[in-house]
Amino acid sequence: MAKCPVCGTDVDEGAARATTGQTAFGAAEVDPEKGTRRFHDGTWYYFDSLDCRSKFMVTPDTFIGEAK
Repeated sequence: MAKCPVCGTDVDEGAARATTGQTAFGAAEVDPEKGTRRFHDGTWYYFDSLDCRSKFMVTPDTFIGEAK
C-alpha cells in the first residue's frame, strides 16, 4: 500500500491503477473514488482523492519532502 503524500491515508495502488473503461480517444479511465495517481519527477505518487492530487499538483515539492 502506498501513502497519500498530502494527507497520509493508505491508498491501494492496484485500485488506483485499475482501468474501468476508455475515453473516446482510447485513454484509460479509472475510478477516482478508489484513488488516483500522478507521475512527478520520475516517481508515481498515489492519492486517496482528487482533492489531495490537486493540492499536490500546485506545490509538489512541499509534499515530496514529507513523503520520502
